[in-house]
Amino acid sequence: MRPVYTRYVFSLLAGFSAALIAAQSALAQSVPERNAAVYMYKGADRDQRLLERARKEGSLTFYTSLATTESIPLTQAFEKKTGVKVQLWRSLSEEVIQRTLNEARGKRHVVDVVETNGPEVEALAREQITAEFYTPHTAKYPSWAIPKHRLWVSDRMDFFVVAYNTGKVKRDELPATYEGFADPKWKGRLGIEATDQEWLAGVVQLWGSERGLGFFRKLVAMRPDVRKGHVLLAQLVAAGEIPVALTAYASNAESSKRTGAPIDWVALEPVVVRAQGLAVARNAPNPNAALLFADYLLSPEGQQFYESVGRFPSSRGVRGAGDPSKVTMVDSQTVANESAKWQKIWSELLKR
Repeated sequence: MRPVYTRYVFSLLAGFSAALIAAQSALAQSVPERNAAVYMYKGADRDQRLLERARKEGSLTFYTSLATTESIPLTQAFEKKTGVKVQLWRSLSEEVIQRTLNEARGKRHVVDVVETNGPEVEALAREQITAEFYTPHTAKYPSWAIPKHRLWVSDRMDFFVVAYNTGKVKRDELPATYEGFADPKWKGRLGIEATDQEWLAGVVQLWGSERGLGFFRKLVAMRPDVRKGHVLLAQLVAAGEIPVALTAYASNAESSKRTGAPIDWVALEPVVVRAQGLAVARNAPNPNAALLFADYLLSPEGQQFYESVGRFPSSRGVRGAGDPSKVTMVDSQTVANESAKWQKIWSELLKR
């Protein structure tokens, strides 16, 4: 009996050793490497496997600047469809990025998915906070929506438009281009968003420095009401506190308009458009749930949701806010490269 017992003991030890080696091998593989295997998987069983594993993870954490009037229903629709819970945190774009950066630098890997302004998400990509991911849905997206490094994808667009209170301003009162707002009759009736240096960059890109910066100096001389937050800006227009907002997001104005608020919008030349960015975190604690959520936002169903609430989905291309030939698409990588330059110009002009 002793030899049999000995063989049994050696068998147990061998099994334990194999398990230990496997565990050590798994630990040796970094979280980004393990996540990359999830993000880039293209097997025939991808969708079913992703759903099953996401449900085992149970939830994901989502940071976004998308207004709560849209982000809450969006996450609820995803939860109902998949059974995976979403921990939503919404704030202004700069706060979304700052929180994400601070957590990453402090090695507090909390967030799974980030969605906000394209240039800001590009900044996260350059800090190696985001990861490349595969989704079959991007096959239907325009080239501008997918950076060459593929560390994020544009899920929607923001059009900079003129929003106005329909009780205080008539549509036919509005000039044909932004330059018309330099007329003294608009003094005290205009508002702009405090962080829209990207809009200024787009205007200068199309008009050139002399004309573009010259216009902005005239605009600043009109003493526009400067407010922080595009949602707030649209709310103030709807309330009549600011009759006309020159740098409103079409989506915010449209969402408010659909609730019956006295607000409308028009795309005046030059129409500046910026891509919004969607990214999965390189060190996401719930990579399967993160990818499943990104899949949903980029799918026809997710894109249709954006359209239904007045947002502009990227999968449908640049359209819906004026003549496409007159649209200026802000390049997120160029803006990220020149961020300090435009921030300085914008700040100096506003101080005058």
